[in-house]
Amino acid sequence: MPRRDLNGKRILVTGASQGIGRALCCVAARRGCQVVAAARSKELLDDLAREVRDAGGTIEPVVADVTDPADRTAMVETVRARFGGLDVLVNNAGIGATGHFMDSKPATLRQIFDVNFFGLCELTRLCIPDLKTGRQPLIVNVSSVMGRRALPARALYASSKFALAGWSEAIRAELSLVGIGVLVVNPGLTQTNFSQNLLEAHAKIQYDHLRGMSSDDVAEKTWRAAERNWKEITLTGRGLMLVLANRFLPKMVDYFARKKVREIFADEIAARKATKS
Repeated sequence: MPRRDLNGKRILVTGASQGIGRALCCVAARRGCQVVAAARSKELLDDLAREVRDAGGTIEPVVADVTDPADRTAMVETVRARFGGLDVLVNNAGIGATGHFMDSKPATLRQIFDVNFFGLCELTRLCIPDLKTGRQPLIVNVSSVMGRRALPARALYASSKFALAGWSEAIRAELSLVGIGVLVVNPGLTQTNFSQNLLEAHAKIQYDHLRGMSSDDVAEKTWRAAERNWKEITLTGRGLMLVLANRFLPKMVDYFARKKVREIFADEIAARKATKS
């Protein structure tokens, strides 16, 4: 299969106002793509559009929520009206929560799946007719290392990303019939505001996102993988090590995950044993 030339490609990016989504738009525009940037914040989208246009890029912002059927339709109609079709769909919009499953709220899990999975799937369904007539069409699903190996206090977020990974594998085979590729991107820790936008933040196990990869690096590696027709990419050295360890030494990863939880909750475990005795 020939390398994908991104120059001139018509691209729709969800969750485009911040973090990885914003970087994906900026890098794509620098590579000559025509970008439709979708997100819920008009102010942040307008700021993104100014930056891209000042640099000579082509971008059309659209205020939209991926969970809203009318907004999903608006995204597709904007791509058609502005650029006449679609070549690449980037499903990047996402939201998360931290804390232990037993303490979480049912509504939180449903909201995470609405954004990270159901809304994404239905937007893709709407985009497939346009992608079928696109040039070297591609669906990019921004997942997570947590979609390949879940860790304590990330059960809700990880479950939505595992669903995304499985769905991506299935549709990759199905959409090969019409020439649409599917790339799954699994970022590790990334320097974004993701942790500040959590629906719930109750985890005692914290991860330092400031030590992670920059959003620009994630975007550059994502588009490089798209150009090379890769099916999946896992980012950050630690993220890749975790995925590989889980593939070849899953019992070891389970052991250390349990050990970490027991260390953090040592006082509660000791109190429970004292009560029983």
